[in-house]
Amino acid sequence: MRLAEARRAAGLSQDQVADRIGMERRSIQRYERGERDPRFTDLVRIADALGVPLSELVR
Repeated sequence: MRLAEARRAAGLSQDQVADRIGMERRSIQRYERGERDPRFTDLVRIADALGVPLSELVR
């Protein structure tokens, strides 16, 4: 849920985030719905793409 909120606050679509980090949109969707937990390395890349500190996504 925090991922979706941070993405919306950054004004980005799931496709844009996925493109920025070289991942499929489907993975971003699964993370946002809580169907899968992202690996730490993916969380770091997502935080960078959104321009937020990693702690905002994992608090």
